[in-house]
Amino acid sequence: MTENLNRENMIKKPEEILSILKAEALGDRCFEHILGFIRAGMSERQVAAEIERTLFALGAEALAFDTICVSGENSARPHGIPSDRIIEEGDLLTMDFGAVFEGFCGDMTRTIGIGNLSEEQKNVYDTVLNAQLAGLAACKNGVSCAAVDSAARDMIDAAGYGEYFIHTTGHGVGREVHEAPRLAKDSPDTLLADMAVTVEPGLYIPGRFGVRIEDLAIITDFGIINATKSVKELVII
Repeated sequence: MTENLNRENMIKKPEEILSILKAEALGDRCFEHILGFIRAGMSERQVAAEIERTLFALGAEALAFDTICVSGENSARPHGIPSDRIIEEGDLLTMDFGAVFEGFCGDMTRTIGIGNLSEEQKNVYDTVLNAQLAGLAACKNGVSCAAVDSAARDMIDAAGYGEYFIHTTGHGVGREVHEAPRLAKDSPDTLLADMAVTVEPGLYIPGRFGVRIEDLAIITDFGIINATKSVKELVII
């Protein structure tokens, strides 16, 4: 029943799209703040708590989902839970968060570097960024969701990291943070104007580190409106 309800609501009304854009804007403002807040020596929990405090201070009605804030080896867990692990120099830190505004969800992910990173870490980041940009470019009215997944996945496969991309490329967003359609290789769905979907490829190297970059895209007749404005080039603090 829930799946059918979600499918019936894949196409968003103009006022619903506006609410989604507003929710995502809160995430962008939160990320801008958090870049000036984070420093080595803080725990994942401390940063996650500041993300959530900031979202509510900006006007969020609720959290769209439990905030993910994971560093170092913990960032290799796509759905990792913030822990007491101390963020250290040389870590990658992944933050996945979203606000609810006017009943609709935002959803964004950014991975940043703390101090000096290795060339391998930078290469993995660049691979994910290129895959994410390819996925966004593939998002068009009338394009199959499987084709969008392939656009991102093929980029990662070509770079030799295919085994470390262990989830789908994205999902619909609305009143719930995970709705139809699914941007997956086995998805039966086609993108249509006024859908709202995430594009979020990631790479997760077990026991070492992970990278995910996620934007929220509104499908239009002329391509997409990217609701997520935050910088995607690698930020190192």
